[in-house]
Amino acid sequence: MITPRLVSGTLAATLLLAATPARTQVPAGAFTLVSPEGRRPLPTTVVGGREMVSLDELAALFNLAVRGERQSSTVTVSSRDRLIVLTANQAVVSVSGRLVSLPAAPVRTERGWLVPVDFINRALAPIYEVPIEIRRQARLIVIGTDVRVPRVAVRYQYTGELGRLNFDITPDTPHRVVEEPGRLLVRFEADALDVAFPTRTEGGLVNRLRLGDPQTVVTIDLGPAYGSHQATSLPGPDHASALVIELKPAAPRTTTLEPVPERPPPGAADAALAPDAPRLPTFAATPIIRAVAIDPGHGGEEMGARGASGTLEKDVTLDVAQRLRTEIERRLGLRVVLTRTGDETVPLDERAAIANNNKADLFLSLHVNASPSRSATGAEVFYLSLDEYGQEVREMAESDGRRIPVVGGGTREIDLILWEMAQVRYLEQSASFAAIVEDELRGRLEMSARAIQQAPFRVLVGANMPAVLVEMGFISNPEQERQLASPAFQHTIVEALVSAIVRYRNLVEHP
Repeated sequence: MITPRLVSGTLAATLLLAATPARTQVPAGAFTLVSPEGRRPLPTTVVGGREMVSLDELAALFNLAVRGERQSSTVTVSSRDRLIVLTANQAVVSVSGRLVSLPAAPVRTERGWLVPVDFINRALAPIYEVPIEIRRQARLIVIGTDVRVPRVAVRYQYTGELGRLNFDITPDTPHRVVEEPGRLLVRFEADALDVAFPTRTEGGLVNRLRLGDPQTVVTIDLGPAYGSHQATSLPGPDHASALVIELKPAAPRTTTLEPVPERPPPGAADAALAPDAPRLPTFAATPIIRAVAIDPGHGGEEMGARGASGTLEKDVTLDVAQRLRTEIERRLGLRVVLTRTGDETVPLDERAAIANNNKADLFLSLHVNASPSRSATGAEVFYLSLDEYGQEVREMAESDGRRIPVVGGGTREIDLILWEMAQVRYLEQSASFAAIVEDELRGRLEMSARAIQQAPFRVLVGANMPAVLVEMGFISNPEQERQLASPAFQHTIVEALVSAIVRYRNLVEHP
């Protein structure tokens, strides 16, 4: 038996929600009522396309007194001195003398009265003075303010080798990730979960995601390609948080096979006759970072986002880009290319072309963010997503190139890819660069709940080198607008980006 707590000094009522064991199965088509003391299934019936619940069932759950003749078209529901009057086939009920509309009229049947599910929060909640929230997607009815039922939105990203699960958790709820054979478990300290799962989990790292048993656990059934994971929890705005689980594939197994005779390559016979002849040189050069392209977002007629105090995105990005160029040239000795050096309009496709034509080895696009919520804050790092570009482009990204015949026999591998889609061959390098940039920014600045993401940004598509886009903060946040316009804050961003370039250069030149 559950006794709700005092709300605004008033004893709400006594609910007869028997504490149901956490592992009790909920019938299909039922809601689950969740209160601080227990869980209970509430079956539903579809009438005229609307989900209805039994008034007698509600009376037993909420300790209601129901009065009315079996053949009467009116029934009264009371709790203490509060009264609800229902009339068959009328979508309006009287709640303590106040008329309340329902999405469907109550229905009288041979087995008793049926009322729409919304009767619970529209009619019962006012007489109990306890918040009652219906979560239709999760099939939950949350009773009271002391119940912990976080909303958890799960997104899955697959980059051709690595997978990433992003959990956006509102409000922030303690959790931990546990690995068991064949699965990962995300255990939440909650009474229930309101979870939205992704529709696809391609790549062989994840088979499916589901609610576990008990239903405060998200179960990640792992696929045959899974090898290991790394979990990171991140704070977010408005009491939210994020959990990022990086999924890595297993190392390929090595097997010992009997050697199979192969056709000797062209020139093998000559080499056998002259064992001391010098070998032909290899032309596979070690990557070297010599030039960096910096793209100050917007410019000219394209002002970008605007803060409440009049700060413009195009001005902030150019200021940071010029500071960054000075520090890179002075401290690293690298050549720096700016896609714009003043307040001019540069089309998106031309920005990557400038970087390509100047043979840049890294591409860094600078922007500031904006949100309808003035409380949104923090930096974010993006690299290209292929979701908008179709299967053919994905196949290009996963291809190692094509082989064509050459004069004198044999074949040679070359890259055949549309120039305007050059970035698809650098996704893995861009993901590594983005992770380093995010890590350096995090050590100095506030990051958003989704600090590293993929997105189909047009400015990144044509870059023929590792490329990332940095949203340096939310100009729509008054405090962050002041920061973005300040030289001290811009210098902090520059320090983080210079350190990220140094780390990435060391990674590729001295693996």
